[in-house]
Amino acid sequence: MLKIDLKHLPTSAELPDSDDIPVDNEDQNFLPNLLLFLLEYIWKNRDDWYFGVDMGIYHTTGVNPRVPVVPDGFLSLGVERRKNGKSRSSYVMWEEEYVAPILTLEVVSHTYGDEYEKKLDIYRKLGVKYYVIYNPQFWRRDGHLPFEVYKLVDGDYQLQIVEPLWMPEIGLGIGRAVLPSDRFGREILSWFNEKGDRYLTTDEQADLENQRANFERQRADAAEKQVNFLLAKLRSLGISEE
Repeated sequence: MLKIDLKHLPTSAELPDSDDIPVDNEDQNFLPNLLLFLLEYIWKNRDDWYFGVDMGIYHTTGVNPRVPVVPDGFLSLGVERRKNGKSRSSYVMWEEEYVAPILTLEVVSHTYGDEYEKKLDIYRKLGVKYYVIYNPQFWRRDGHLPFEVYKLVDGDYQLQIVEPLWMPEIGLGIGRAVLPSDRFGREILSWFNEKGDRYLTTDEQADLENQRANFERQRADAAEKQVNFLLAKLRSLGISEE
């Protein structure tokens, strides 16, 4: 095994942001980006988290610190939202005080990528608490479930059977859903609260606010009409409004 010189590790400026392997389906970008956009709303007032999409994680648990593991998505807590006020080009563990992601996501594609073996072992060594594997198309081929979440317990991953799964260390749940507004009826991954309710997208929030505003206007209009009706009734009876 190659001995790593921890005093002379490369900087993020020297390391590529990913492995440059293109994804072979749009879900590998769409799903983690949707989770990111939801977090931007849910945690809009927090600066102690980072969610990376198709970004290299450079670590020292392998044979070469210049070889990253590249999940489709990952979440780290207790790190700067923007590293030194700037965007990250990659996630370099030794520049993040060795804070490992608390969650990683792999979307299984037509090209098998060792999600259930090699990457699982890498994430276990890194200490990733939750490992999510989403496999809606090829789960029968791979002999697994379409949606699996593994939790690191005493150094080993244990498959969790609850969905959505509440993750107390993160303060979020994760599971599958279909957006009511999606005309394609696509299944997505989403964040949930502790009660199991799905966090709404910004579009859904805007629609809900519009519905509430319309309801308030309708209620105000109805109240005004009722008052005008009563005043007219009083006048017809010769009773002064004063």
